[in-house]
Amino acid sequence: MLKVPAHQVAGHRADGGKLGPLVDDSGRFYKPLQGDERGAREVAFYTSFSSDSKVPDHISRFFPKFYGTQLVEASDGSGMKPHLVLQDLTFSRVHPSVMDIKIGSRTWGPEESAEQIQKCLKKDTESSSLPLGFRLSGMQIFGTKESGFWKPEKKWMQSISTDEVRLLLKKFVSSDTSASRPDCAFASVVYGGSKGILSQLLELKAWFEDQTSYHFFACSILMMFEKELALDRKSPCPEIKLVDFAHVFEGRGVIDHNFLGGLCSLIKFISEILTTPEDSSTNGLLEDVHRSHVYPENGSA
Repeated sequence: MLKVPAHQVAGHRADGGKLGPLVDDSGRFYKPLQGDERGAREVAFYTSFSSDSKVPDHISRFFPKFYGTQLVEASDGSGMKPHLVLQDLTFSRVHPSVMDIKIGSRTWGPEESAEQIQKCLKKDTESSSLPLGFRLSGMQIFGTKESGFWKPEKKWMQSISTDEVRLLLKKFVSSDTSASRPDCAFASVVYGGSKGILSQLLELKAWFEDQTSYHFFACSILMMFEKELALDRKSPCPEIKLVDFAHVFEGRGVIDHNFLGGLCSLIKFISEILTTPEDSSTNGLLEDVHRSHVYPENGSA
């Protein structure tokens, strides 16, 4: 039986009769195929990438597994519709903290219409995409089984400042989501270490410094970990995955500077949190953010 993903933090949700992705009980994620060139482009990317012998295994692990396409009963009740069948990235996790980060200062591709360019440019300008090269599109942080997940409002996240971006990256790895000051208690085991998120981002960066086959526009990096395991002094299983490939174009022998620049910026922010977790620039912001821009979700969701 297909159901709404419990841990989706960005994009269109299949709630209330709306069209959105679904998951099954075997670890597969069904994403509605967009009916225009975006759907065809995403299928073409997955088909090409999954059989590309030039992509090393240590890089392909950062991408969802692709199982083809399938006709599935759409979540909006419109009947059988083609869906991408992908790996459900949170399937094996219990209460994952998840952050969706859209990479690149420019989120439109070279073949977009003037209308689409203006739409994307407005979002890029009003968010941190233009100044930072990335923006936070959505997130959830597990608190406790009693308090559930902490989720900032997506609308607010579209216009947050540089300091607020830094604050949320710190809060993501802190022990108490309601504290007035993020303690970054889990930064060393989530962001740091040989298997941490920073190490994985650096691996990805090395590939992007060399690969010229693909240009990724409006693609996101998901960061995930299990806070409960960290509280038990076990590995929190930090992991990154790239998602959303409806705007991937041929690289034609040119480095993808747009994605690489945003990736380097994100790496800089996370590196600074590891080296200076007590930076005072975000002091005083957290209480106001928590009070004004957050809705809680039950931990069983």
